[in-house]
Amino acid sequence: MNIDELKKRLKEYNEPLSLGINTSLSAYIDTIKLLMDEFTSGKNIHLIYISATIPSRSISSILEIYGIDEKKVFYVDCISHLMMNVAESRENTVYVESPTMLENIMLKTQYILNKNVKDVAVVVVDSINSLAIHNDMKILSEFLHLFVTFLRSRNSYMVILSIKEQATQEIMSIINFVSDETLEVD
Repeated sequence: MNIDELKKRLKEYNEPLSLGINTSLSAYIDTIKLLMDEFTSGKNIHLIYISATIPSRSISSILEIYGIDEKKVFYVDCISHLMMNVAESRENTVYVESPTMLENIMLKTQYILNKNVKDVAVVVVDSINSLAIHNDMKILSEFLHLFVTFLRSRNSYMVILSIKEQATQEIMSIINFVSDETLEVD
């Protein structure tokens, strides 16, 4: 499916679910932009963006260029420390030292939910490919399963991004296991 078809599909989701999105590199930024815009503006809910590929400051800069309001966006940044890219902390960002610290990622997400979100939220994991580089696949699978279960108990969405050109069969199996639906975006 293309970005326009993804946009139509996202509008159909009225009940929280776990969604896997396997996107091509050429549609990657458009997919992120659409997710942020559709959930924060379109559905008027908070979004927690777990950045394991691109530092949160860079994602924020891209969204600013597109004119997407970040009032309802929070970041759990687990890549900036590795890239030595943490100059100053920002109000809507919490940092995890490494993508290997999966438990801390979940705890920081829970902290943001408890402190800032009263209703439904969407958590975007960007990307499972990066988390797979830093973690054992069995542990990553268990983490995502627990994370999805936790978010379901909070009546919240989970979106797991994967980059098609980097996805292995094992990664796709994990996504299919923990997701209610998996979409392919070109």
